[in-house]
Amino acid sequence: MSGAGARRGPHPLALAWFLLVAALLAVAVYVAVFGKAEDGEPVARVDLKPVATPHHIAAKKPPVQQAQTPAAVPPVAAPQPGTAIPAPPAGTAKTPEPKEPPQLVPARILAPVYAGKALVADPALIEATAEGPLPRIADNGRAPMAAYAPPVPAARGKPEIALVVSGLGVSAKATEAALKILPPGVTLAFAPYAGDVQRWVSEARKLGHEVLLEVPMEPYDFPDSDPGPHTLRPTLDENGNLDRLRWALTRFTGYAGITNLLGDRFMASSDALAPVLTFLTRRGLFFYDSGTNARSAAQGVAGATGAAYVGSALTIDSIQSGMEVDQKLSELETRARTLGTAAGTGFLYPVTIDRVAAWAKGLPGRGFVLVPASAIVGKAK
Repeated sequence: MSGAGARRGPHPLALAWFLLVAALLAVAVYVAVFGKAEDGEPVARVDLKPVATPHHIAAKKPPVQQAQTPAAVPPVAAPQPGTAIPAPPAGTAKTPEPKEPPQLVPARILAPVYAGKALVADPALIEATAEGPLPRIADNGRAPMAAYAPPVPAARGKPEIALVVSGLGVSAKATEAALKILPPGVTLAFAPYAGDVQRWVSEARKLGHEVLLEVPMEPYDFPDSDPGPHTLRPTLDENGNLDRLRWALTRFTGYAGITNLLGDRFMASSDALAPVLTFLTRRGLFFYDSGTNARSAAQGVAGATGAAYVGSALTIDSIQSGMEVDQKLSELETRARTLGTAAGTGFLYPVTIDRVAAWAKGLPGRGFVLVPASAIVGKAK
């Protein structure tokens, strides 16, 4: 009886397997219906939230720039005579053009011409030539170097200083600036090339300046340094150089003497320089040696030919700095105090103009007199 009953009930092992399989099937059905494919994989979650832009950054958005090509800017044609030139847009900076002085000296000089109280042209002092007005000594013996020289301040035994600033007449803006700033005691040297140079010379005379003519002469590094057309050269014969000198002398009127424009090679040649200084003496002009050439023969030639001569002791702006210019001007004062007179040379550099103007204001208080270069002819060497 017991053996028959046991065979009729479920076997315990089979029942366990049945329950396991049923559980697995139930899990599979649940996952298929309610689960996710990535369940069981490792997951990292980041909670990202929008961040507001700070006000100080949001206010500085870079401007959007649009590229322009050269073709987008139409060419500007030169205005025809009588055409009005439109005014620049509001806010556009414009550099003012220099105000050109009036043309006082006519093409034919028939009567004395004055700029203010200063004489700038006198037919008695002019030989009319095809090139232009050539200076000469008047029939009564009056010489251009005396007629065109400004009044000399009373020195009363005080040391005298002459200062020549060269390079004027080439740039209208630089020339205008110098005339506005420099005191009348400074002698001004003008280059002969600009077409309107006579206007600026007349303005300089009106303001009380003595005027010199710069004559181009050959330097050692010619033609790398080229003073321009009509340069006097030691390799030319006497007639060739005198023809070039005449051309320079006829560019404008009102000057008391000439000075060298470059010219260290030419100035070192006594043979080339002697006819030039002789010609100037016969025309009533003095020669100012700018002092840039230590080997200049000008002083010896002037002594031999009897030419009126002034020699510059130093150049004040070989180094273009305010401190250097001030130092050279101080050396000029020391020389004048020792010898009684001294002459110096500068160029139309802005720093030179500014420092000379400031220096000249204090000269009377230091016991010096600023005089034109013609006032110390034969004194300064």
